[in-house]
Amino acid sequence: MKNVKQFITAMAVVMFASGVSAQLTPKGAGSDKDKHGCKGSAGYTFSVIKNDCVRIFEEKIQLKEVDNKKSYTSNAAVILSEDAKKAEIFLPASEGSLVLDKIASKKAITYKKGQYTLTKNKNAYTLKLANKVVFKS
Repeated sequence: MKNVKQFITAMAVVMFASGVSAQLTPKGAGSDKDKHGCKGSAGYTFSVIKNDCVRIFEEKIQLKEVDNKKSYTSNAAVILSEDAKKAEIFLPASEGSLVLDKIASKKAITYKKGQYTLTKNKNAYTLKLANKVVFKS
């Protein structure tokens, strides 16, 4: 009889502990894929130009925020299409990306969409919003 009570007590403890553990683990942990199958928790986001999941912090072209009034600095990433006719920009705190089209320019390589203009002059990139420099390399 004593062994039966110990067994029941031990089982109750195990069931309680497993219930607590299950409650501490978020539902669907690791299942944060977006509609393209990119896993955000692993740093992946979808690139329209590459038609694949990318880690924007690993991309070659990185731009730093120009506004120094903040206590931190944000980065933006740029991906160019293989034919260099389009530039995809990933801005901090925005959902998805913005694809700019190359336009004719005699001074520098220039991409534009709406109020955004990305220029490459020599090996330096500059991103302007409404003619104000917001990011540069």
